[in-house]
Amino acid sequence: MLFRQPLGEMLLTEGLITQAQLDAALKAQAERGLPIGQLLVEDGAVTEAVLMGALARQLGLEFVDLAEYPIDRGAVTLLPEAMARRILALPVTWAEDRLVVAMADPGNVLAIDDMRAVTGAEITIVVATRTQLSEAIDRFHRLDSEVDEVAQIAAGELEDDEDEGLAREAVEDAPIVKFVNLLIAQAVADRASDIHVEPTEHDLRIRFRVDGVLHEVMHSPRSIQGGVISRLKVMADINIAERRIPQDGRISLNVAGKAIDLRVATLPTVYGEKVVMRILDKTRAQLSLPDLGFHPAVLPRFEACFRKPYGTILVTGPTGSGKSTTLYATLNVLNSPDKNVITVEDPVEYRLPGVNQVQVNPKAGLTFASALRSILRSDPDIVLVGEIRDRETATIAVEASLTGHLVLSTLHTNDAASTPMRMVEMGVEPFLVVSALDCVVAQRLARKLCDRCREEYEPTHAELTEAGWPAALLKAEGPPSLYRAIGCAACSRTGYRGRLAVHEVMVMSEEISRMVVERYSSDDIKKTALSQGMLTLREDGLVKVAQGKTTLEELFRVIA
Repeated sequence: MLFRQPLGEMLLTEGLITQAQLDAALKAQAERGLPIGQLLVEDGAVTEAVLMGALARQLGLEFVDLAEYPIDRGAVTLLPEAMARRILALPVTWAEDRLVVAMADPGNVLAIDDMRAVTGAEITIVVATRTQLSEAIDRFHRLDSEVDEVAQIAAGELEDDEDEGLAREAVEDAPIVKFVNLLIAQAVADRASDIHVEPTEHDLRIRFRVDGVLHEVMHSPRSIQGGVISRLKVMADINIAERRIPQDGRISLNVAGKAIDLRVATLPTVYGEKVVMRILDKTRAQLSLPDLGFHPAVLPRFEACFRKPYGTILVTGPTGSGKSTTLYATLNVLNSPDKNVITVEDPVEYRLPGVNQVQVNPKAGLTFASALRSILRSDPDIVLVGEIRDRETATIAVEASLTGHLVLSTLHTNDAASTPMRMVEMGVEPFLVVSALDCVVAQRLARKLCDRCREEYEPTHAELTEAGWPAALLKAEGPPSLYRAIGCAACSRTGYRGRLAVHEVMVMSEEISRMVVERYSSDDIKKTALSQGMLTLREDGLVKVAQGKTTLEELFRVIA
């Protein structure tokens, strides 16, 4: 028979407690009848983690830190939440066809037998602290179990509910209300920017966009589809009976004591209406320009342009590249009581104190162009135009800047150098473009490396050359140390947490202005801008890679 040293003696032998602490614990155990480990933790002789590590060694098992362990969400769902809480155990992964389960009490053989019966799998036990197990069960069962349970109840109540009148009543059903509230609360907790509620042929799929990447979080019974979508439409003040055309609305609510706005859009698909909710985090509108990741050498060039009393500044990039956030951060710098700041947006995403914000309404005839004309009669100092979409808006914006206004706007182009010629292609005369345009900022959003789990490595010379690393730097300094994404519980095992902007700032010089008037190509304009000190998107990105803020892979995901 295998001899196991008593836990108290083992802790003493390993120098983790003193003889006096062991004697005090043994005395308390004789009086209270509690496990010696529990008494040592209560007395502060050891931490819970140290105790559980020693217990694991005593039993010949592995001790795991659940804050860092890569937990498999699929494995978690195999054990019902009620049972997981009762026996304080959590399936964490699979290893060679065996289910790995973290437990605080690995000696509970009855619980292990129960888990084997419920999961239908052979069990391998690892040891974790009670605190971390409770936190992990809360974290993983918040959506996977509680919401699923609500979905099942709702599905039962709505099973044969095809009648519109009944569907209207269903939106006030407690299970549906709870389901939707949980969904939004979970998305906010997971730092999601968008929630996708998508009917499919067989079920209702829920996806969250986190740091610019979509993640599938759950599938619910198709029978709750009508109730959930109707509930969202009611909350967003959208016509519940209209299912044939896209609609949009807005929801304002409190989540965990924080005021949250959601922009809601519906889209008819072959399997029913899809709903996408953009979560508008008001703190993003209060960011400063350094917070956005502007390079210290680039920011002064940009600031010199927007500090002028008139002119046009354009921020360009694809949808979702953070253009509006950059413009808001610029307005935060410029906004003061002695300035009349007016914006025209579609839609108004963030409410800015002290700023007059106008929402376009094409149905009522209020387009960007017509709103801009009206704004110019309202004595503005600074005008923000949400987007330049056509010749009319572009012409009015340019004329506004030429008549003494500072105009900020966005445009869809791939880089800074192609922007002036894009304005020309839209029908604005080249001489007007160069007279009005002061600066173009092209940008992309890259995911930031998670500080907790990023791993340092030395890239090969070939990798750096392929990435476009400056050859002069390679010769002078040798290969730099970079970081790669690993993944941990803090970043949901993606390796990234948060985002940063990569910028390209082109200031309109006399030479660039002459080239635009003479209709030079974008490539020629870019060469001139580079010779005048412009950093390209790739170069700015490589600086951030060298600083350990992101990875080469992430940079090339967002920059061609």
